[in-house]
Amino acid sequence: MLLGDRNKLNRVEELKSKLFSKNYQTKIEHRDSFSHLTKKEVLDSWKTREKTESNIKENFFMKTSVFRKFFIFSLVFFLLTSLYASYVFFAGGNTVSNNNIDISILGNNFTAGGEELPLIIGITNRNNSPLDLVDLVLEYPKGSRGDLSSETERLRVSLGTIPSGAVRNENLKIVLFGEQGSSRPIKITLEYRVAGSNAIFIKEKFYEVNINSTPINLVVEAPLTISPNQDIALKIKATLNATRPSQKILVRADYPTGFVFVSSAPAPSFGNNIWDLGDFAPGTERNISISGKMLDVFDGEEKTFNISSGSQSGTDKSVIGVVFNSISHILTVKKAFIEVTLSVNGASGREYATDAKTPINAEIRYTNNLDTKVNDLKIEAKITGNAFDRKTVRTPEGFYDSSKDIVTWDKNYRNRLKEVNPGDSGSVTFSVSPLPLFGVSGDIIVNPSINIEVNITGSQAIEGSVANELNNSSSAIIRVISDVGFSTKTLYYSGPFGNTGSIPPKAEQATTYTVVWTLSNTANSISKTEIRSTLPPWITFMGPFLPASENLTYNSSTKEIIWNADRIPRGAGITGAKKEVAFQLSFTPSLSQVGTTPVIINGAILTGHDDFANVEVRVSKASLNTNLNNDAAFPGNGAVVVE
Repeated sequence: MLLGDRNKLNRVEELKSKLFSKNYQTKIEHRDSFSHLTKKEVLDSWKTREKTESNIKENFFMKTSVFRKFFIFSLVFFLLTSLYASYVFFAGGNTVSNNNIDISILGNNFTAGGEELPLIIGITNRNNSPLDLVDLVLEYPKGSRGDLSSETERLRVSLGTIPSGAVRNENLKIVLFGEQGSSRPIKITLEYRVAGSNAIFIKEKFYEVNINSTPINLVVEAPLTISPNQDIALKIKATLNATRPSQKILVRADYPTGFVFVSSAPAPSFGNNIWDLGDFAPGTERNISISGKMLDVFDGEEKTFNISSGSQSGTDKSVIGVVFNSISHILTVKKAFIEVTLSVNGASGREYATDAKTPINAEIRYTNNLDTKVNDLKIEAKITGNAFDRKTVRTPEGFYDSSKDIVTWDKNYRNRLKEVNPGDSGSVTFSVSPLPLFGVSGDIIVNPSINIEVNITGSQAIEGSVANELNNSSSAIIRVISDVGFSTKTLYYSGPFGNTGSIPPKAEQATTYTVVWTLSNTANSISKTEIRSTLPPWITFMGPFLPASENLTYNSSTKEIIWNADRIPRGAGITGAKKEVAFQLSFTPSLSQVGTTPVIINGAILTGHDDFANVEVRVSKASLNTNLNNDAAFPGNGAVVVE
């Protein structure tokens, strides 16, 4: 038996003797201070015990390394914290704080707009270090708007260095603008640097000043309510309140949608809404009267007129550089007690255009919008203008007074106008024709137009015999379109070009023709004039045209001829020189065309714009063939192609 096995047997026997011995006592120890979570295994050999002890040593050294790193980190952190605390303790007196900088403003909280406002800005440095490269910046509204988000004035003053414990006072003067009772913010900014740093630090403070008067006082006199499609008059009064003169004062009126400017006194200096009122001395008062119409508005709408005044910009004379004051006037649109509308040739509007050959049929409709009846309704239509024929005025139920050019309808001509019940409506009509734009005397009517002004009146019984007078009005302008003349002709024996070939044209032989386009015009200037035509496949464009200065082009791929005639002046071809262009074409007939009169040039179309009537004009002409009716020397048998 081996020695190891014998030792194991002896230990087993020894254990048995202890277990079965009466004198054996089990010793139990309670150690409450130790954890019982770890269960240790019984070693069965010396080698196993040796390995376990080795693992315990490795774990011990690993834990020791972690503790060492943590200890080193804590030590470094402690040293850094101590250094920072020492720096703060010994050098903390040199740091600069915004809390140790005071900005004070000494000045009046009330000022007159446009007047100088003196301010004393005080800077106190309570830091232990000086403030270097100090700048004082003031920002305030440039015009009459009350915030700093729009255009601002900026004033910068260099203060240099402010030593520790020093106080620096700066006397400044600024000019504020605005409406009376409004407030204006002033932003004070202190920019500075500190020793050892390139950064710029700032300290800000705001100060408000109230405007107790404006340099330019604006007042608008206008109605607060208005009926749809009615005339309106505004009066603007501008007065200089400042003690110093103001130069180059502009007044601008911004109109609401639907307002149509008619006239003003004085006339606008720029466009239809800007007036240059020049220089103002203290106490100077200027007035502007504006007349217009409110069109295409509806009951309940609010329309705002914005009026502003200020000094003229140095770069653009039509722009207010600095706004001194601005006000608004609000109009409320209310339905008229008696509604009246005027339509011309079946169309409703304020402006119309018609040609001189078309009669004008006008209809006037009325409606009682009250909850009571209207008595003795009377309608008058006054006709004015330089283009209506007074002899052609016709009305079926009214009376035309030619001495006053007024058509009248009342209860004497129409019984239903004696009483108009609530909600009732009706209409009256008349007609008139335009005059010829070019008279027999040789005179041309310039800017021909016909104006119709309608007035309607009535009375409303409100208490007993007391009557409330009611009235309303409407108007329209009818512009007569200019008569544009466009003639086309084909020539052989006359014209600016010498033509060749036989007359009548012979098959398979070339004959040339001259085409002449002539333009004329009566009353209104015509712009953007263009004439277009095309050539048949058997016609060739020869190339030359006269006058050579005219803008005539030919497209060989589409066989289209375009004459850009541009502007046809008033009276062209009548009282002035005609506008004309001529060009040459070549025709080589085919045998299939023998016995016919082929087309030389297709129909032509003229388009343009009547600058006064503000409408497009269009004139068309038929095609021209080999029958030259406009050539005096052309023989009667010269049109048909022969073999």
